[in-house]
Amino acid sequence: MSVARKTLQAPIRVYRKYISPLKPATCRFYPTCSAYALEAIEVHGPLKGSWLAAKRIARCQPFHPGGLDPVPPRKDAAPSVTEPHRT
Repeated sequence: MSVARKTLQAPIRVYRKYISPLKPATCRFYPTCSAYALEAIEVHGPLKGSWLAAKRIARCQPFHPGGLDPVPPRKDAAPSVTEPHRT
């Protein structure tokens, strides 16, 4: 794991361990915004992952319905179902 990823994920992990348990569960999304941020940084790297997390946090407000909002897959990731190779 890169230093940049660890550096960006460290405050999120501290929040999840020490601050989040003190607050009532009010997240309108699944996964929670902190879990989303950790995964987005892991999957997409520090820059794009942080951007995705910031966009998600901006949507976390009373006028948004929330719901299931998974981290999008990487564009360059291998597809889950591959077609047979044709020659």
